[in-house]
Amino acid sequence: MAEALYMENSDLDCSTNNRNHHTRDIGCEKLFVRRGQAFAIKLQFSPRGYEEGVDQLAVIVQTGPCPSEESSTEAHFKVTEALESDVWSAAVLSSEGDWLILSICSPPDARIGFYTLTLETSNGTEENSCVVGDFYLLFNPWCPEDSVYMEKEEERTEYVGTQYGIVFQGTKNSMDPVPWNFGQFEEGIPEICILLLDSNPKHRKDSNRDCSRRNDPVYISRVISAMVNCNDEDGGILYGRWDNNYGDGVNPNTWMGSVDVLRRWRKYGCQPVRYGQCWVFAAVACSVLRCLGIPARVITNYYSAHDTNSNLVVEQYLDSDGNKMSNQKDMIWNYHCWVEAWMTRPDLDEAYNGWQVVDPTPQEKSEGIYCCGPAPVIAVKEGELGLKYDVPFVFAEVNADTIYYIQQKDGSVRQTRHISQVGQNISTKAVGKDTREDITHNYKYPEGSEDERRVFEKANQFVSVPRPERNEDPAGISIKLKVSEGMNLGSDFDVFALINNNTDEEKECRFRFCARTVSYTGVVGPECGMEDIGSLKLQANAAETIPLRILYEKYGENITEDNMIKLLAVLQDFTSDETILAMRDIHVKNPDIKVRVMGEPKPKRKLVADITMKNPLSEPLTGCSFSVEGAGLTDGLLRKELDYTVEPGQDARVRMDLMPQLPGLRKLVVDFESDRLKGVKGFKNIIISPLPK
Repeated sequence: MAEALYMENSDLDCSTNNRNHHTRDIGCEKLFVRRGQAFAIKLQFSPRGYEEGVDQLAVIVQTGPCPSEESSTEAHFKVTEALESDVWSAAVLSSEGDWLILSICSPPDARIGFYTLTLETSNGTEENSCVVGDFYLLFNPWCPEDSVYMEKEEERTEYVGTQYGIVFQGTKNSMDPVPWNFGQFEEGIPEICILLLDSNPKHRKDSNRDCSRRNDPVYISRVISAMVNCNDEDGGILYGRWDNNYGDGVNPNTWMGSVDVLRRWRKYGCQPVRYGQCWVFAAVACSVLRCLGIPARVITNYYSAHDTNSNLVVEQYLDSDGNKMSNQKDMIWNYHCWVEAWMTRPDLDEAYNGWQVVDPTPQEKSEGIYCCGPAPVIAVKEGELGLKYDVPFVFAEVNADTIYYIQQKDGSVRQTRHISQVGQNISTKAVGKDTREDITHNYKYPEGSEDERRVFEKANQFVSVPRPERNEDPAGISIKLKVSEGMNLGSDFDVFALINNNTDEEKECRFRFCARTVSYTGVVGPECGMEDIGSLKLQANAAETIPLRILYEKYGENITEDNMIKLLAVLQDFTSDETILAMRDIHVKNPDIKVRVMGEPKPKRKLVADITMKNPLSEPLTGCSFSVEGAGLTDGLLRKELDYTVEPGQDARVRMDLMPQLPGLRKLVVDFESDRLKGVKGFKNIIISPLPK
């Protein structure tokens, strides 16, 4: 009888396995593998080597606090001659001396999470058991049988493997690309993402059921949507705030990436990080999804509606001068960001597979909690408002009509126009490039098309409140608002109202043209420009151009970090007693940040980033600082304060040390802060060359 077999050493070969499983950027200290794909481990035995036909081996894998085979959080399987599909399996790859190489494969629908791996040995009479180690199991978009499978390699690379991105802000006419460091594979981030799942209320209530559902990206994405915000007092990551009072936390415009947010959440005992706004919520959720293996991208919807009474109409009330009246529930944000996650929908028809809207910004409750989605993008486009999850809410965000009511001097209220303006220039970062991809066509059919009317009629069947009839602008007079070049922060510039009288009669009018600072959520600030013409004669079939000069001395004190100004033109036609309205939001451009990299860009060799920004204002800047962050370039966030005042026209300048870890394209994200100029962003792409072999 052969001696009993004991495991003496084990090697999870993290370096090789992580490289094969597209998790190399996480490092090689821990094992991160993807479901449905084999990985190899090395085992050393004593007092002798493994003997085929004599020794029987079995493997146990377990996840969750109370693993069981019934809940599919535990599997007990024998080592056989070949791997099997659709179940946990193990097979001998090779045996030499007292070392054995074992191949292990999970099914493509395995539960993701943190696992322990145990080996059992038997020689027929004596049995032994030993813990080999632990590993993390992730979703696998490279595996055709996985519910997150994505066919194109360049898309898998972009939406799972790329640790940086672009989030679009600004306005629909001036889209501002803002860099973001997702950093999903940075040190400690994968563990934080698993901790996030373990912190959700469903896990605390019934950990066995929660872990048993972690094979489903629909369930996981819904948990992430709820846990990125903290509105349900569930230990979520971010506290949302939009009132410009951020003294007890971080101004949302200061964040450059998700890494600092996630690390702070863990460091302070899973207490909410202050503060976030929509793009921060979306970008952090994108990091978590990508980290767990679910393809994800950040989406920006310009003129995004928040319909509170589910009639697919956003009603806006203005006074006789065109100013927005208070206490309005329906809103239109200049832009709103959410995430799309890629997955199949076995709970629906296969036609709804693909991109799903997942929105972690807390707006409305879904099944009693603040989360949104996953809502199939194709269901939004087709007006299938009866499908889960939260399709009606997303449909309204991109399709709701807008009605403007103006209160007259006598107190009566008149509808001035009923238009479709929401859901414009829906944008995301293009695959493999820093440019914008317009995906509006994924969400809606062209305005005025037969398909749009078909979807409109279908959606109306689900409306709980009667939808008002459309009442378009009078055909006689039209107003278009135009802007000039050089709308740079610190500069004066001109805007124009182009008025067309398309009738055969002269018009006697009153015309007011006003500019006010505004936040991206539509909260209007003080006036920064006004042209009030009490008596304006419009000649028949003629055009009139009214200029408005906007001075920095007027807008500089009140403009928010969103750098937006709202233009509003109101024309009262005394002839027909009609009121005509025109609005446009403009984006004032921040100064550019220039980054020059010095040194040889190779792994483990120091680089120096020389960073400059010219003060564009007429006032000096004090309290100046630069912060940089970049996955694979810095160990978290680096910040340097300037010990001098930056005078008008002078350069603010710092040098920061970088230490690249791995070859490939990296993005260094930069933020500048001061007393009068905040949230200025820049970036530099750096290609790290591999070391010679």
